[in-house]
Amino acid sequence: MDIIINILMTMLEQLQKPTLAFLIGGMVLAAASSKFEMPEPIYKLIVMLLLLKVGLSSGMEIAQSNLIELAVPALMATVAGIAIVLLGRVTLRKLHGVTDMDAMATAGLFGAVSASTLAAGMAMLEAEGVTYEGYIGALYPFMDVAALITAILVARMAAARKEAGMTINGGAMVLGGGTRKAGLLGGGDGPEAGAIAKTILLDTLRSPAISALLLGLAIGLFAKPDAIYQEFYKPLFHGLLSLLMLVMGMEAWARLSELRKVAHAYLLYGLCAPFVHGAIGLGLGLVAHNLMGFSEGGMVLLAVMAASSSDISGPPTLRGALPKANPSAYIGTSTGIGTPIALLSIPLWMAAANYLVG
Repeated sequence: MDIIINILMTMLEQLQKPTLAFLIGGMVLAAASSKFEMPEPIYKLIVMLLLLKVGLSSGMEIAQSNLIELAVPALMATVAGIAIVLLGRVTLRKLHGVTDMDAMATAGLFGAVSASTLAAGMAMLEAEGVTYEGYIGALYPFMDVAALITAILVARMAAARKEAGMTINGGAMVLGGGTRKAGLLGGGDGPEAGAIAKTILLDTLRSPAISALLLGLAIGLFAKPDAIYQEFYKPLFHGLLSLLMLVMGMEAWARLSELRKVAHAYLLYGLCAPFVHGAIGLGLGLVAHNLMGFSEGGMVLLAVMAASSSDISGPPTLRGALPKANPSAYIGTSTGIGTPIALLSIPLWMAAANYLVG
């Protein structure tokens, strides 16, 4: 009974935080048929500023770290982000009624990282006197960016396959009346499909959302943007994020009817995914421990990052790169269900890490 009460209280706390509060506010406006709207150029500017800020902060974190010590944990974080997205795609596609685009957006958010959940994990470790590496914060962008790019890339490949009308028949792929070997988009290795996959990858990296994220990352890593970051980007961030959530809330309400038949699928995924993902992170942390002495606290925080789902970098990135995905699905599942479960699972990862290496 106490566990149920804790879950409900944590969910209530999430509802009071700006991310969900403004999202719900936007849904209320849409439900009331409000004429509130944001001009598209202003919306795009907000998204670009948000992603530049996220990239800058991530790049600055990496620049301040010891890159040699960071190498193995960063690789594990990258593998975790990619693995979570691919696992989420397989899982969600098996749930009846979930579209490919919504599945990938949801998997992308669950593969990306929640800064607030990571901060909660750090606070719990410090309260228990468990030490961890000082560069842990720099692992954030490796898991985050890897997950988001993977989700966007796979979603766009699936959309390209669908729009091109590709069909597989007896091991051959038919495209517009022509026949060739099935490739990456259809299950084989034809050179044409490989070229299509390369085109989609380049298009993804050049998209406004990912371009802004990677540009900010590069500037934060190789330049010294501390002054402009502190004076301009950081103070504006939460205000801009609230406006983004407001607009996404209105979009979510407009598409809420699409979820009526599949709400149970997202509920099931949101409840179970943090535990599976956290176990993946913990396992990869154990690999890093055996390879280079990664600490027990570091293992816990890698599991916490893997169990969490993005509430900052993910929504604007996915909104910009996958506009056809339904915000009701991916934000509602991640922030409304996944985040409370991830927060409550932190003691589990602490106990598991202590059992494995303590």
